[in-house]
Amino acid sequence: MTGRRRFRSVAVLLCLIALGGLLTEGCGAVALVSDRSHPQKIGIAQARALHFPPHRFYAPTSFWNAQLSAAAPLDPDSAPLMAAFRAEISTELENHFGPAVNTTEWSVPLYRVPADQPLEKVTLDAPSAPVLQEAFASVPIPADARPAAGTDATLVIWQPATDKVWEFWRASHEADGWHAGWGGATREVSTASGYYGPGSWPGAKPWWGASSTSLGVIGGLITLEDLERGVINHALQIAVPEARAGLWALPAQRTDGTSTDPLTLPEGAHLRLDPGLDLSTLAMPRITRMIAQAAQRYGIVVNNSARTVCFYAEDPTRTGSDPYHGPGGYFEGAYPGELLSSFPWEHLQLLRM
Repeated sequence: MTGRRRFRSVAVLLCLIALGGLLTEGCGAVALVSDRSHPQKIGIAQARALHFPPHRFYAPTSFWNAQLSAAAPLDPDSAPLMAAFRAEISTELENHFGPAVNTTEWSVPLYRVPADQPLEKVTLDAPSAPVLQEAFASVPIPADARPAAGTDATLVIWQPATDKVWEFWRASHEADGWHAGWGGATREVSTASGYYGPGSWPGAKPWWGASSTSLGVIGGLITLEDLERGVINHALQIAVPEARAGLWALPAQRTDGTSTDPLTLPEGAHLRLDPGLDLSTLAMPRITRMIAQAAQRYGIVVNNSARTVCFYAEDPTRTGSDPYHGPGGYFEGAYPGELLSSFPWEHLQLLRM
């Protein structure tokens, strides 16, 4: 046997050994995906899925999904606005009420439904919105769907077979069926922009949507799939407690900001971690590192206002479990404020608005 053939045989043997470890379903095999801080057992289906990129909503060129250039220009007011934002973060950390990662309250339950899911009418309680009511006339919403806890009661329905998404604000299941205070619908979501406007749905308006900006609430959501894979390959969304009144940064279409302080961020502002920062030199919990990596590659978009600075992670209600809390959860037995205390807030920059 020649050296080249021997090399090929050894390579094939190694591949077969590796595949055998993953594909012996009859033996109940599991794969072990490990980063040094958080080894995690996953099943055969999940191991196979890791060979494919995680799902991302909206077009690859959407601001949610496009990687940021290291040369992306900063806003002229980046330094003072980021200094004020860091002061807010410091106050929240010192007083132990933030920053947060919303999961089971004020977050986003995401229901993926099949092509044959029965259709239900969702009654829009807001007056004078006939086009949006028409978009809500036939929604493939499961009978056991549950909106998020909290006053926003957000609920999202995604039907991959039709490439459509419906998002609801203040959703509720009443005696006469489903209701919503507001929301939006997007067709061809895989190629959509990630914010509401005429291209989202026939007759759609820029003031549609479950967020206060009309940016989709799923584009910057940390999904359970992201956490299982250990990588977030899209921008993140945050809420801030003091958003600027009367001003917003594109692609946001509106705002609910109330602050007149010129050092507060407008909704729609796009932040990012300094691309020159070497994250590998910093000690962070696993989920914090995932957030930091996404913030450096894709950025963070201000999408709402809230009582504290908060990220959004998928509401797990549909799973019947809580994968976040407890010693084996994604939060590793810590509070979100503890996890985010090691995030490099001092290296955040504001992109040109």
